[in-house]
Amino acid sequence: MKTIKDMTLREMEDFMEEIGEKKFRAKQIYGWIYKGAEGYDDMRNIPKALREKLSSITEYENLKTVKVQKSLKDGTRKYLFELPDGERIETVFMKYRYGNSICVSSQAGCAMGCRFCASGINGLNRHLRPWEIAGQILEAEKETGEKINHVVVMGTGEPFHNYDNVAKFINLIHERAGLDISMRNITVSTCGLVERIADFADDFPQCTLAISLHAPTDDIRGSMMPVNDRYSVGDVISAAKAYADKTRRRVTYEYALVRGVNDSPDCADILAMRLKGSLCHVNLIPLNEVRESGLSSSKNAAAFRERLERNGISATVRRELGSDIDAACGQLRLNNG
Repeated sequence: MKTIKDMTLREMEDFMEEIGEKKFRAKQIYGWIYKGAEGYDDMRNIPKALREKLSSITEYENLKTVKVQKSLKDGTRKYLFELPDGERIETVFMKYRYGNSICVSSQAGCAMGCRFCASGINGLNRHLRPWEIAGQILEAEKETGEKINHVVVMGTGEPFHNYDNVAKFINLIHERAGLDISMRNITVSTCGLVERIADFADDFPQCTLAISLHAPTDDIRGSMMPVNDRYSVGDVISAAKAYADKTRRRVTYEYALVRGVNDSPDCADILAMRLKGSLCHVNLIPLNEVRESGLSSSKNAAAFRERLERNGISATVRRELGSDIDAACGQLRLNNG
């Protein structure tokens, strides 16, 4: 049975014609889906006969909101959602002066095993389908009553490990008949799956690429990120530079500062040398501590930023949001309580 929420508008138009219905019905149904309709019965301008037909030949599933946590510090909200098969994921809603942003998960669990990150502690359970990623936005908009206009794919999972579904998700939420989210307001983060960086440049030249780098050398990065065994620092940065050259879009390098590991002046100098001459920005993140990792947060963020900037590299220290509800970067772990 087909899942109607996984269809692009064009696919839905073709499907309507396949089942003997008028093509314009697709745009109506698509619009209802992205208004958060719980099912076909909510679609008031769709004839009853068509609603009944669709109910018999397609799946129309929704995420279940299990828990919502609200930060007392900054208004950030963290959602625990249940998928139709019982798997659970987390999503973070954040308020900024430029609008509302959401950090969505792309997998249930994660296979990358980064030492400093809580999300991969239990490994990967499965990829999320396109509608399951988009559904996180719909449920957050419904719960907050507010429009979301910026999306970051930085929650649980490695997005490029689930590339095809993430790509379709981007196209679904960009569609004008639905959420109409600008490609320029969508950021996708990867720990450095090099082949997919090239694909992303071809497929989504207007989106923003974020690289979870976190170290300037293979020795340091390898001690924290097993993916470095396959994709070296040099390989990842070369792929990111090629992306920037092709798209003319600035690459963001995410760098979690770990005390005594990657926060020295030498690390800043080596990082600056590697990035010099490229269209980039470094987003420094004082480590959000995860008890299992044994790693501690650095106090050197300001000095590290200043050293990068003296070497000609644009850098900022990320504003910490949602740390009191374990919603900050690297802290997403399933809290089923």
